[in-house]
Amino acid sequence: MSYGQGEPPWDPWKPGSQQPQWDNSTPDWAALAEASESRNRRRRLLLVGGAALATVAVGAAVAVAVVSSDGDNGASGTPSGLPATADIPSGTAEPTPSFEPTSAPPPLDPKDFVSSAKKDTAPLSPDILFPGSQLTMGERVYRKGPTASTTACASAAKNTLPAVLTKNGCTRVMRVTYARDGVAVTVGVAVFGTEAQATRAKTDADRKSIVASLPGQGVPAFCQTAICRSTTNSYGRYAYFTLAGFTDGKDVTTKDAKVFTTGDDLAEFTFRQIRRRGEAQASAAANQ
Repeated sequence: MSYGQGEPPWDPWKPGSQQPQWDNSTPDWAALAEASESRNRRRRLLLVGGAALATVAVGAAVAVAVVSSDGDNGASGTPSGLPATADIPSGTAEPTPSFEPTSAPPPLDPKDFVSSAKKDTAPLSPDILFPGSQLTMGERVYRKGPTASTTACASAAKNTLPAVLTKNGCTRVMRVTYARDGVAVTVGVAVFGTEAQATRAKTDADRKSIVASLPGQGVPAFCQTAICRSTTNSYGRYAYFTLAGFTDGKDVTTKDAKVFTTGDDLAEFTFRQIRRRGEAQASAAANQ
């Protein structure tokens, strides 16, 4: 059971004279409505006025900040509370590491070390230039025979070659012989003071300029009177010659491929050995 708002409750156990008295008068609804509307108007005015005051306060704070940032009446783009431009560390103020441009030195040319007696100072002998007891080129194995070395260059040459060697200042001739399957070849390496001298010796040599064959150590005399095949070339201060032929004294013809192969193998090996000599000296100089 519910009762009207504001009315005192009825107690059934009390006599009528002791019961609370109810006010049966009707409230003034118009007056109440007008009072409520008046309160609402005052609340709206207070809210609007507070917002306006807050806006004015913010504007004033910004204005003060702008005006006071430079310490005078002029406007500045620096916000208040931040350091001036001079106080802000610049990205370029710190020293940046600098490196000197460097480049690796060009590699030493091995040919330079075998082109002049002044640089080509490593030990030299037939056994150093042609080491071991045999030589393998591809599938072909050549047995090494006798070796010889002389400073009397003309004595190690035949026909027109002695004059060529003498004319161009030859200082030494080293010889070595290899043999395989009835074919023998003698390689003669003539040493000069400069590359220019060796080059002139190669140019001056003709088809009759041959190295003297070197038999011995199981290799019979060859290319004494028979026709043999010869080659001439140079590298650095070295001119080198080959003379290949049959150990039975038979003449060599253009069809004897085995003789040509033997001569070419030994000429190629001689070139490689002279170049290796330059590479070894260049490497040693680079590591000093």
